[in-house]
Amino acid sequence: MAMINRTRFARLALTGIATTGAAAAALTLVPASAQAAEATQAHGRAVTASGHSSDAASQRTTGTADNLDGWIKQSLQIMKAKGIPGSYEGLKRNIMRESAGNPSAQNNWDVNAKQGTPSKGLLQVIDPTFKAYHVSGTAQSITDPVANITAAANYAAHRYGSIDNVNSAY
Repeated sequence: MAMINRTRFARLALTGIATTGAAAAALTLVPASAQAAEATQAHGRAVTASGHSSDAASQRTTGTADNLDGWIKQSLQIMKAKGIPGSYEGLKRNIMRESAGNPSAQNNWDVNAKQGTPSKGLLQVIDPTFKAYHVSGTAQSITDPVANITAAANYAAHRYGSIDNVNSAY
């Protein structure tokens, strides 16, 4: 009976944390679910905390979701396979600074734009740079999120050693 009450109390406490918006406290609970998802991914299926398989859970763990998190994870998988250095944190930091996560962002006012080659996409790449650093296995479109991220990371690796070393417009 005491174990049931502690379990019920833990659930109520978690609900209270989530509903009060105490994100910092809730974040400390994420690794267990993430580790469980990683463990089940090795078997080919993701399992949610409730024990049911889920396409959404699978997308979160494999990086195939059609959102910023998924695009970064897909790019990291390609980067790893191609030997391009970079981290999730470095990519996301630069993406948020360059485009605020908008894959359709285009800079029409800087020096590149004035010369006819506006920066485009999540990491604000110009067409000549995209073409020079495009990574095979990604789309040929500069505004394709995964292609844009991966080409920019490839460029940054050649110029700065890694996208992680970029802390301003490049």
